[in-house]
Amino acid sequence: MQEGLPRCSVRGGYLCRPPNASVTARRAFHSLLFLALFGALLAGCSDYYKAMKSDDLDLKLATADTLFRSGKYERAIPLLEELSALTRGTSISERVQYYLAKSYFGMKDYTLGGFYLATFTKTFPTSRYAEECAFLAAYCFYKNSPDYELDQGDTQAALDALQLFLVRYPASDRKDTCNALIDVLRDKLERKDYAGAEQYVQLRNYQAAGLALDEFLKRWPNSRFREEAMFLMLTSAQKLAAGSVPAKKEQRLREAIRTYHNFADAFSESRYLAEAKRMEASLEAQLDQITKGTIP
Repeated sequence: MQEGLPRCSVRGGYLCRPPNASVTARRAFHSLLFLALFGALLAGCSDYYKAMKSDDLDLKLATADTLFRSGKYERAIPLLEELSALTRGTSISERVQYYLAKSYFGMKDYTLGGFYLATFTKTFPTSRYAEECAFLAAYCFYKNSPDYELDQGDTQAALDALQLFLVRYPASDRKDTCNALIDVLRDKLERKDYAGAEQYVQLRNYQAAGLALDEFLKRWPNSRFREEAMFLMLTSAQKLAAGSVPAKKEQRLREAIRTYHNFADAFSESRYLAEAKRMEASLEAQLDQITKGTIP
């Protein structure tokens, strides 16, 4: 072998090349970087557990403040929960309670977040954070509002909270956002009510369907389902009359005919109008037979 060249060995039939200096340097740098980051992590953990175990209120507050501002809400919450009890009734309490409420909100825990945000607005009504927390508390109800098929308790709670917010803060910059959220919630309640009334039709309980649809139209007079609801009322009235006992048949035929006229007046160009006219003709024919005495 030529002098001055590094030794090589053969493994598995391949000639091993000497290590590249730049590669070695990069590996060393990455190792040092990993060790530095690992050390910083350990130091951070050490500081956190030190604050958790310490009786130093200032240390706990400073650590919680750092964690909150860096978005590490999950780690901030245990400290803030402890500080909430330790600082109650002091000048620090407002900031601690605000951080705690916002941390749960930041964790997307809208149940606890809503509770702490609403509690903050009640406890500190004149705080500079009160408006923000009142809005976010209502928004938590909004986020917990389920699909329209499910129970709408949280939807109604969100609606009430948003409307109360607009009453308390009529000049708020969040006014347009509140109105947009209210529209979404109202639409959900409207769909829920319509689906409930429609279900009576599907179950062939036509008397209950007529009552539910009438109530729906009173509650939602400008509903986007108004045309469908009025046509279903006519369908239900027609079927109820058709299945009535003789003693109630004439009265129900007349009620069904009135329902037709209400529908035709409201929607003179409805896609359902042709079918509605056929029903009305059948109803008139049956009523005519009864009044002429051709049907016992």
